[in-house]
Amino acid sequence: MMQSVGVVVPAYRPDPDRLVPYVEALVEALDPDAVRVELDAPLPETLDALDALHPLAEVNPVDARRGKGAAITAGFEALDTDILSFADADGSTPAKSMAHVVDAIYQGADLAVGSRRHPDSTVASHQTVARRYLGDGFAWLARHLTEVPLYDYQCGAKAITADAWDDVRMHLYEPGFAWDIELVAVSGAFDHCIAEVPVVWEDQPNSTVSPVDTTLKMARGLLRSRHRARTIREDRLHAFIAARNDQRTLIDDVSPEVTDD
Repeated sequence: MMQSVGVVVPAYRPDPDRLVPYVEALVEALDPDAVRVELDAPLPETLDALDALHPLAEVNPVDARRGKGAAITAGFEALDTDILSFADADGSTPAKSMAHVVDAIYQGADLAVGSRRHPDSTVASHQTVARRYLGDGFAWLARHLTEVPLYDYQCGAKAITADAWDDVRMHLYEPGFAWDIELVAVSGAFDHCIAEVPVVWEDQPNSTVSPVDTTLKMARGLLRSRHRARTIREDRLHAFIAARNDQRTLIDDVSPEVTDD
């Protein structure tokens, strides 16, 4: 029996001329049962423009900027499908590549991770040199600090089974861009089957992301994610550290908060 699919598109002040056709392409390529656009701090004209979205797409506007991780978490929690997936609103990962990511779940993966840096990926438009080197450096560091050796951890195209999401959801804390690496690290700690899927990638030059500042935040998030994964594996040192910290997950407090991510 075919599994039902839900798609979340996290968006912070997106370009409607890009987002609307991208959602249409996702609907056509994935044939999902539900689509949620988690829209942070939208401008009034953006909300008006998104009236043109596919009828299947539900828009959830939030006044504050929650951050990518918090937005995806809220979207996943609102879905009631067998497969939960997300695609970044800038459309850097084409809908057909996003379909390949979801196909990996159909084929038995618990978590499917789109990859721009996989040897079989096709990069149609490269990032700036600075962003490319920072991204390569982060991926190298993540391979050495996590127990999940991938080429790419931050590509904005991932899918996870509902059962695997139930395992990881209460261990996710990162509200911003570090959420991706946290998801991968925690999923690895549960010994989930993780598939890395090569995608077509076209960098969008008008990104609102500051590469240096965001990379530093992700590096800190990587260290925290490693700690959480080690805690799940009952590493004594990390369990001791965790016992001395009273942290809440994103699920515990889903109210919007302003974040720099």
